[in-house]
Amino acid sequence: MKIAGSVVVITGGARGIGLALGKFLATQGARIVLGDVLPEVERAAEEIRSAGGQALGLVADVTQEADVERLMEAAIERFGGLDVVIANAGIARDGLVLARDPDSGRVARTLSADAFRAVVEVNLTGAFLTLAEGARRIAERGGPGLLVVISSINKAGQPGQLNYASAKAAVALWPKILAAEFHWAGFRGLRVVGIAPGYTGTEALKAMPQPALEGVLKDVPLGRLVEPDELAATLKLAIENEAINGTTIEVSGGVAFGPWQRSK
Repeated sequence: MKIAGSVVVITGGARGIGLALGKFLATQGARIVLGDVLPEVERAAEEIRSAGGQALGLVADVTQEADVERLMEAAIERFGGLDVVIANAGIARDGLVLARDPDSGRVARTLSADAFRAVVEVNLTGAFLTLAEGARRIAERGGPGLLVVISSINKAGQPGQLNYASAKAAVALWPKILAAEFHWAGFRGLRVVGIAPGYTGTEALKAMPQPALEGVLKDVPLGRLVEPDELAATLKLAIENEAINGTTIEVSGGVAFGPWQRSK
């Protein structure tokens, strides 16, 4: 599939990885629709337009079916089609299931049901709604098309992220399942690929205190953060190489374990 002239919808597009992917694809000639619950998504689209690209930004909540439908419809109405859908929207609400009070030894707090549900609703249900609606729209026009879900290296399991890691592990399985379903149903050319980033140089991670960042990087064989452009290069490969389907690609700099697992 050619990137130039394609229409791409990206959720969680107001900043971070979503915006970086949008900016990159716009330089390759794609027409971009950014969706995000944050109002600054409109400013993000303006950044792309100011650089010479074509982009539309819409406030949309991926947990709401009507918002997701409106996002896909806007892409078709504004740019005349839909070729690539990237389910990138995600949140984190980290916390231990049981936290111990060091003085009393008793349970100090627990991971709340609200924190668990919030992450699952955005990272899992939101990704489902995005891919399902994107698949329907692409299939209705006859394809071809690509669905991309953003997982995480923490799909391997990260203490303090039971909610986040569970959702990211689940979506990492989806490309294999959905590619088979689409094939069996006869929707030829509708591909599904997952990308699982490692520790990526977004604004939030780069703003970490230096000692904390150095602690993270001890477990990265690459010795540095993954750059957003390196994720974009992987996405470019997935779009252009139609043999890539039904798989989740890790872009982590080699990290495969957490500090709690490091050999002594």
